[in-house]
Amino acid sequence: MADVLIALVALIHVYIVVLEMFLWSKPRGRAVFGTTEEFAAESAPLAANQGLYNGFLVAGLVFALVAGGSTGFAFAVFFLVCVIVAGLYGGFTVSRRILVVQSAPAAVALLVAVLAR
Repeated sequence: MADVLIALVALIHVYIVVLEMFLWSKPRGRAVFGTTEEFAAESAPLAANQGLYNGFLVAGLVFALVAGGSTGFAFAVFFLVCVIVAGLYGGFTVSRRILVVQSAPAAVALLVAVLAR
């Protein structure tokens, strides 16, 4: 069950990568983030940079799943905590919705992974 939840967190972040790196200035990206066309155009490089960092979170979580065992568990804990911290920061500085979309699923996955250990 922990692996399924970790994979779900990774998939959420794949979606965030796509939104921030490729759809930021498109209608779908602007609708998700509630931005104007002008703001999206001006901030696209910053959003792409955020997307890249989210991609690193995906890579770490996927590595955790592939590695398995103690190494996979250690990577899962580290990257899930990173997701939680990033979600908390975003939730308090940008939008409370980030707490629900990022931090909550990662916290549940972390809890299940630790309890399953």
